[in-house]
Amino acid sequence: MDKYRKRIADDILDLKLKSFGATLIVGPKGCGKTTTAKQKAKSVIEFQDEDLRERYLSVAETMPSKLLIGETPRLFDEWQDAPKIWGAIRKSIDDKNESGLYILTGSSSQDVKTPHTGTTRISTLKMYPMSLYESGESNGKISLLELFNTKELDFVESNLSIDGLIFSICRGGWPWATLVPEGVALDQAFDYFDSVVNYDIQRVDKVKRSAERTKLLLRSYARNIAQQVSMATIRKDMLANDSSTLDENTVVDYIKALKKLYVIEDLPAWNPNIRSKAAIRTSDTRHFVDPSVGTAALGLGPKDLINDLQSFGLLFEDLVVRDLRVYAETLDGSLYHYRDSNGLECDAVLHRRNGSYALLEVKLGGEERIEEGAKNLKDLESKIDTERMLAPSFLAVVVGVGQYAYQRKDGVYVLPISCLKD
Repeated sequence: MDKYRKRIADDILDLKLKSFGATLIVGPKGCGKTTTAKQKAKSVIEFQDEDLRERYLSVAETMPSKLLIGETPRLFDEWQDAPKIWGAIRKSIDDKNESGLYILTGSSSQDVKTPHTGTTRISTLKMYPMSLYESGESNGKISLLELFNTKELDFVESNLSIDGLIFSICRGGWPWATLVPEGVALDQAFDYFDSVVNYDIQRVDKVKRSAERTKLLLRSYARNIAQQVSMATIRKDMLANDSSTLDENTVVDYIKALKKLYVIEDLPAWNPNIRSKAAIRTSDTRHFVDPSVGTAALGLGPKDLINDLQSFGLLFEDLVVRDLRVYAETLDGSLYHYRDSNGLECDAVLHRRNGSYALLEVKLGGEERIEEGAKNLKDLESKIDTERMLAPSFLAVVVGVGQYAYQRKDGVYVLPISCLKD
């Protein structure tokens, strides 16, 4: 249980510690923020250590700079319990003018306001649950970075079965769950779901909210995952099971709270320069931070999912989006989706800061679906105005059920998710 699985965030954290005085690690509860930080820290202050908590909080309230004394990088875990530490760290960085002094991690279940920003001093690193490459389900034989740099693709075999893929969706990328036997690994997602609806939703901004209404919202999200549904649609879906008054403002409030908790992370729309009069749709695509939130919300396990191919396909897309977000962090990129008024769409656009980008469609598998995805990609590529922006670096259909990675005659890659890494 003490084994540490290497994270993609490890190398990003190394770089940030070389560049900034402090690094704040954010992300959903249970994604491994503290464990990753401890791999780099040389001293640690844990504000939830019950033996030392009162002493730490007393010092943090009266003279927070005293807590900064120790070997660096110095980790402050659950720093939000002692918010004055933020200002002390900021001043220390100014005084010492050094990098790699402090790491801060904390629960996403409290929204902490600080009197000063950490701009130029405290950098933020966002962590997600593990990608399939980090948890060991992907063999990592295909690097997205290499695809950006070259057009060549070796013929690669996938070694993840459909049963393994379904289990990975239901288990999620929670680090603890990847280290325990399969019989108990699924419990992590259900425990996380119960904690969010019964506890965290109340603490995030100290607003009283209904656990039952939170469950209804998460179930509605799960039923509409990877789709561009409106607030009105989500509200209507919830009303079918909510006899009390429910308006759209309430739905928006709950969604904002769940975003603060990093439970929900919708995929924003991509707005390219195109040679078309079609209007680009700007609605977000609904997504969880991890697909296991969706299966837990619906009470589904692996046996349920294999008998429901529609839900399987949508939750698979949610898993792919999670993995691509993890990989995008190290590629200095962000993830988007595309849809226009003519119905042309692209499930994921990985757009890097240097202007390069890749267009990706997500299909569970099958030649007909792969053909459909490839056609969408080629149609969108043809509409890109390459006089005003770069042409895409590559086009790819990411599949779940497929034995091999290969390049089609039209140049489109077919990439099993179980072969990808950053």
